[in-house]
Amino acid sequence: MTNKEPVQKEGWNFPKAFWVANSVELLERAAYYGMFVVITLYLSDVVGFTDIEAGWIAGIFSGGLYFLPTFSGAYADKIGFRKAIILAFSLLTVGYFALGIAPYKSTVIAALLIVMLGGSFIKSVITGTVAKETNKANRARAFSIFYAIVNIGAFLGKTVVYPLRMELGLVSINFFSAAMTGLAVIVVFFFYKSSHKQGEGKSLHELLQGLWRVVSNLRLVILIIIITGFWIIQHQLYASMPKYIIRMVGEHAAVSWIANVNPLVVFITVMFVTQMMRKKTALSSMTVGMFIMPLSAFLMSLGPWLLSMSGNEVSWFFGLHPFAVMMIIGIAFQGFAETFISPRFLEYFSIQAPKGEEGLYMGFSHLHSFLAAIIGFVISGYLLDAYCPDPKLLTEAEKLTAYDHSHYIWYIFAAIGLVSAIALMIYGMVVRRIDSKKSII
Repeated sequence: MTNKEPVQKEGWNFPKAFWVANSVELLERAAYYGMFVVITLYLSDVVGFTDIEAGWIAGIFSGGLYFLPTFSGAYADKIGFRKAIILAFSLLTVGYFALGIAPYKSTVIAALLIVMLGGSFIKSVITGTVAKETNKANRARAFSIFYAIVNIGAFLGKTVVYPLRMELGLVSINFFSAAMTGLAVIVVFFFYKSSHKQGEGKSLHELLQGLWRVVSNLRLVILIIIITGFWIIQHQLYASMPKYIIRMVGEHAAVSWIANVNPLVVFITVMFVTQMMRKKTALSSMTVGMFIMPLSAFLMSLGPWLLSMSGNEVSWFFGLHPFAVMMIIGIAFQGFAETFISPRFLEYFSIQAPKGEEGLYMGFSHLHSFLAAIIGFVISGYLLDAYCPDPKLLTEAEKLTAYDHSHYIWYIFAAIGLVSAIALMIYGMVVRRIDSKKSII
């Protein structure tokens, strides 16, 4: 009598831990994006940093959020996901609250470090839970659900930013974020429980061995570097766009609502795209999205062209300013590109992860955003200073010509996206050739 492995089927039935993890991910994304969409405005207008200083600080903060998950993910494998996620949300609550009560140069760095550490656990543990609670047959669908929920959270967080900013000021957004993560602590404490215990109790030596295996995987490292190009453009929703739009359109511009076009498009299209591309490889799907990204950045640059055609209001687009209209269109294309890339990228990494090392591998999968945040925010600070400077630093005479080439910012990011897309296409060809030779052998 032979033992047959159970047939793995696609479906929508997932364990309770999967749904609880996704629920608190929604709260965490609402907290994070509520704060992050205006982080450079907060650092400049409230705390008092320059554009370049704000770019460096926000870049290092965001980069740390995506660098630390490799290590915090390995530690989460050791102590168990439930303990790790409670620790994470507790740290986030403290950090966000500190940003609200002490918005000073002497304190915000420490508060951001606390948020960075807490957020690093979230990156690895939530995606690690999705990997643990699914199988190869339903994993693509699971990650599309996860990514849709991520974007619901992002949408909700960004939606409250505009009324809070206009009525109570930028500082109030941090208290909203603290409330969301505080609620998440309660939800996890009472409802999160997983039956998957592989990897818990590992020794330090075992952790280091697993870490070396993943960082020495050249194929994964190269893919991360290439996908970084996509995330450099994506990060401009928070690095360049808010200041660019406010300086070109006016203080009344609802930059958080403009940024919300991204999660809205992702939520609407991600299931459809995943289903449409289900028979294609993850690399094929990612390549399609990568070629859409440079187009999205180029569309963002067309504000001056539309201004020359329509004047200060675009009648066929709710009477919005031309710069806002082209930004919305560009972000919509960006969100559509994201549906081809991010869920399949996470799926690709989860398949590589051995049992008991899901936290480590899924933490490592976020390393692209570490590189993209550092590069993207720092480049943004210098580009804003060169092409779209802070009006408070300009004389009245300088203001007449200072913004003539502000749209050049988006040409730089379109070029980065195009180079990355071509690189991914070449990567896919090389990988397929190597795999085909292995199958012959």
